[in-house]
Amino acid sequence: MSRGLRRTLAALLALILLLLGLLLTLTQWLPRLAGIWLPENTRVELNGSPRWHNGGVHFPAVSYLAGDCELANVKDVALGWQHKRWQLSAQAVQLNSECLQALPQSDSSGAPRSLAEWQHMLPGADIHLEQLSILPWQQYAGRFDLSLNKSVQQLHYQGDNLQLDARLQGQQLQIAQLQLSHPLLPKPLDLHGELTLPTFANGLPVAGELSGDVNLTQWPQPLALTLNWQQQQGTLVINQQGDDQPLLQLPWQVDAQQIRITQGHWRWPQADQPLSGGLALTLDNWQQGLENTQISGRFNLLTQGRGGKGNLVLSVGPGTLSLTDSALPFQLTGESKFADLQLFGSMPGMLHGMLTDPQITLKQGALLRLRGRLLSTLEVDEARWPLAGVTLASRGINGRLQAILKAHDPNFGRFTLHLDGRASDFWPDSGRWNWRYWGDGLMQPLNAKWDVKGTGSWQDTLISLDTLNTGFDQLAYGMVQVDKPRLTLTAPVRWQRDVAHPAFNGGFTLKSGQTQFSYGGGLPPSELRFEAKGSDPSRFIWRGQLTAEDIGPVRVHGRWDGERLRGEAWWPAQSLTVFQPLLSSDLKMRIQSGELRAQMAFSAATKQGFEAGGFWAVKKGSVWMPDSEINGIDFTLPFRLKDHQWQLGRRGPVSLRIAEVKNQFALQNITADLQGHYPWQERQPLTLSNVNLDLLGGHVSMPELRMPQHKPARVALREIDLSRLITAIKPKQFAMSGKVNGELPLWVNNPQWLIEKGWIANSGPLTFRMDKDMADAIVSNNFAAGAAMDWLRYMEISRSWATLDLDNFGNLTMQSEVKGTSQFSNRRQSINLNYRHQENLFQLWRSLRFGDNLQSWVEQNATLPSKKDPQP
Repeated sequence: MSRGLRRTLAALLALILLLLGLLLTLTQWLPRLAGIWLPENTRVELNGSPRWHNGGVHFPAVSYLAGDCELANVKDVALGWQHKRWQLSAQAVQLNSECLQALPQSDSSGAPRSLAEWQHMLPGADIHLEQLSILPWQQYAGRFDLSLNKSVQQLHYQGDNLQLDARLQGQQLQIAQLQLSHPLLPKPLDLHGELTLPTFANGLPVAGELSGDVNLTQWPQPLALTLNWQQQQGTLVINQQGDDQPLLQLPWQVDAQQIRITQGHWRWPQADQPLSGGLALTLDNWQQGLENTQISGRFNLLTQGRGGKGNLVLSVGPGTLSLTDSALPFQLTGESKFADLQLFGSMPGMLHGMLTDPQITLKQGALLRLRGRLLSTLEVDEARWPLAGVTLASRGINGRLQAILKAHDPNFGRFTLHLDGRASDFWPDSGRWNWRYWGDGLMQPLNAKWDVKGTGSWQDTLISLDTLNTGFDQLAYGMVQVDKPRLTLTAPVRWQRDVAHPAFNGGFTLKSGQTQFSYGGGLPPSELRFEAKGSDPSRFIWRGQLTAEDIGPVRVHGRWDGERLRGEAWWPAQSLTVFQPLLSSDLKMRIQSGELRAQMAFSAATKQGFEAGGFWAVKKGSVWMPDSEINGIDFTLPFRLKDHQWQLGRRGPVSLRIAEVKNQFALQNITADLQGHYPWQERQPLTLSNVNLDLLGGHVSMPELRMPQHKPARVALREIDLSRLITAIKPKQFAMSGKVNGELPLWVNNPQWLIEKGWIANSGPLTFRMDKDMADAIVSNNFAAGAAMDWLRYMEISRSWATLDLDNFGNLTMQSEVKGTSQFSNRRQSINLNYRHQENLFQLWRSLRFGDNLQSWVEQNATLPSKKDPQP
């Protein structure tokens, strides 16, 4: 081998060894070599050993750091040369946008390169990144494909939430598709258009137009978006499809110092009342970064409704927004007038703190007022919220919270409520808010004045009502009037709003004075103690007991479902004497003995009012009255009360059974059934039936009395013993024996009659005996009638028939016919007696002077018959 050949082989071997050394130490020298061209304080790190595969170099992992912050992390990188084009690929690339602020500021003193120069420098290359993600927007990660050459650059990006197809040729950027998905968008945002980039690619596009379709969850119709500009000005327009008038129109201008939006306007046609307004915004020194940009603007809301037109204006700035310490003053002033409400505000304040977690502090004079109809019937006379010193932040509200509400309801009356408290990092179900409240008002349906005061708190998910004292001067509803009822707490009310473990409980005491009923009876001062337990204030059950001196305890329980209060009450078997206060004093009735029990179910709601149903039952009752005594009372009263109307005997009739009534006329075995409605009406009558009683050895019955009455009720008299009647009324002037029958057609609401065309007739022979002293007195006073009176001293009546009418004033008219035989001085004579009598029965019952009336009638009407019967 020649010396020259040996030197050539040695050099080649040395070169191979050098290349192998460089390749084996690539991870050490390549990052240092790249650092020559990288910005200061940045570096590249290669993790793992590179390898050669399929004509390219593969790196397991490459990191690019700015200081200690990893700006980029690339996994499984491959670089190769194929088909005269560079091929760069990576399995995953992750960029961290927060590290950009760690990059040093560019200090290039040379002339900038134009976009065409940069494009001319591009090599032919294809870049493929299987997954590209940029933090903190990793939800838009996707596959990245970029094709480069000097004349055309094409980009295709495919992700789950972001898709982009774009083509750059010279300064013309054509966007074939830009599709963005977001949870607030029911359908992806789809944009397309064409842009003209600036010559040096260091600013915004100099011209262009983008358009697309937008669908919003909060908006029922699809929206069309158009953004166009020329040089340093343009317009953003958003329209509802099919509507020529834009929803949002923002004319804008931009230069090196300012970005300006002038004469912008917006409208909101979807509300019950359409809204509209204008806006203007100026950003000064915008190219110096967010920290140095001065922001000022004005937004307004125009309304028209109750009270005319309204204009609410929000002025902001001048101030700054900063990632570390923002300082942007604002002022909200003016009024908004809607169909039912008027809102007035003056709220100066300051937005400060980090932009990612800003705070709003309201300054002195911050006040919000409201007037108008808040609910369907609630009319707010004035609501005031003083807000000076209140701070709002992501962690909650801090400061003093006050509210004053003056309102009235046409159905319920007027009231005033005050609330005063302090919040500490409070949001609903987070932080703490302590408060106290007080107020008063007039409850018109109950004709009652009321007041309320108490304290409470809201800590995290627990709402507590620690004290409550509320009451009325009286309650007057329907047939009931309650004196000074007052509600207080026996145990604090706790409402746990935790979704996993909701709970609501508390203890209450309702005390009231005398309860009066319209019929004259009443309840002594009462006390109702009850407890509530459930999941929340709109769903709970309650249980308690009611006592009123000796009455009770009455057990009660029920539930509240947010709209209706339902409950049941039980009166245990109890001596009837404790219910003496329930009777009207006008009845002059004293309960002597017996037993009462009752049960009732009830419900109350705003629209339905109060409804109740149940029964009362009395066993073995005994009642004393000045002129009588009633024993053996068995009384069952099933009832229902709705719309101030009683339904008596809903499933079975009201049943009354009385063993005896002791008075001037003894009554036994009394029965009566009552069923129907009170007050009654044609479609809902009240019927009294099965009326029976034993009287004077006979029987009285009435099959039915219907109200309203269209025909008389037939009162039947059977076998009434006259001798017992005479014994009961004890007249001294005459005596009678025998039995009578009769029928009395009874009217209750006839404009003239109580009894019309009634009749009474004998049942078998009757006897009549006149007192001797009475007859002698008649003879002595009227000698002409004396002879006739002798024949009436004793008479046997074979037929007696009488008709009678009784009007509403008590005037009784009786027309009678009597046939019989008279015996005097051992002689018998036939008597035919026609008798017409008029008397005020009401006065007659008071006097019971039958003898005197009969004497007067006989003196004036007695006549002798024309023939005498033969002596037996």
